[in-house]
Amino acid sequence: MSASASLNARALAAWETNAANWDVAITQHGNKYWKRLQEPSLSRLLGARLASSSSSSSQSGSGSDGGDSGGKGCRALDLATGNGLCARWLLAKGAGFVLATDATAEMLRIARGYHDRASAERGAGGEGEGGEAKMRFRRVDVTSEADLAALAAEEGRFDVVLMNMALMDVTDLDPLARALPGLLADGGVFAATLLHPMFFTSGAASILNVRHDPVSGRRVVVRSKLVTEYMSVAPAMDFAVPGQPEKQLLFHRPMHEVFAPFFQAGLVMDAMEELAFTEADAEDRIESSANFTQLPTILSFRMRMP
Repeated sequence: MSASASLNARALAAWETNAANWDVAITQHGNKYWKRLQEPSLSRLLGARLASSSSSSSQSGSGSDGGDSGGKGCRALDLATGNGLCARWLLAKGAGFVLATDATAEMLRIARGYHDRASAERGAGGEGEGGEAKMRFRRVDVTSEADLAALAAEEGRFDVVLMNMALMDVTDLDPLARALPGLLADGGVFAATLLHPMFFTSGAASILNVRHDPVSGRRVVVRSKLVTEYMSVAPAMDFAVPGQPEKQLLFHRPMHEVFAPFFQAGLVMDAMEELAFTEADAEDRIESSANFTQLPTILSFRMRMP
């Protein structure tokens, strides 16, 4: 096994172990990062496309169950779906069909469980007109060229491909970048979010300067971050959420290395946002990331074929 393959195996094993704990922390409906940062940004980047029909989505691939939306709503692919939060969001925002994928079996089990329970409660079986499934699940490792080739061959093209908060968990972005031109329908877009490379995955240190203002009598907290490494940072062992049983691997890339594989594959970027909390999100814990309102927490972007 190559060093890269070994690293990928370690990364995926940690996610298998941490899946249940991660689901409890993120919850079925998302945590503060989702509600205050990720979801609003993704709505801006993808909302119009998700709500519109797409004639190009009829390219459903060679499989007998392509999951074609029949022209009603776009076809969406959710990569690294985790507990299925984004897949459910894509469907709720108007997608006619969603294929939810992940590299870990336990995450897919959790995501499928949420979907099945919701479908049972609706009494509709999660089906669209004609009885076709509106959401399906598939195991896909985005570092595997074989997985991605099979995905394109069997599932066809998609109007929206989404990867929320997972690029920094991936050992190698090249296979995904090379696969995207074959996964995107005409006019289709790829959107992703990730921890901000400058202020998070770089290992930046949080600095709190606390002083007493003698005039107002109030405590004044000045927050900043110290970045000592950025261009080359080794993979880090870290926690995604408190209390998880095993540390996971986090892969830092300076911003140009995040985008380069996609540009080299022929994609162009037409939108990018740096997402920060606001004063309305302030928490009592002074070191909370929600209190660093001048420094972005998350980077989001959208790409397409020219």
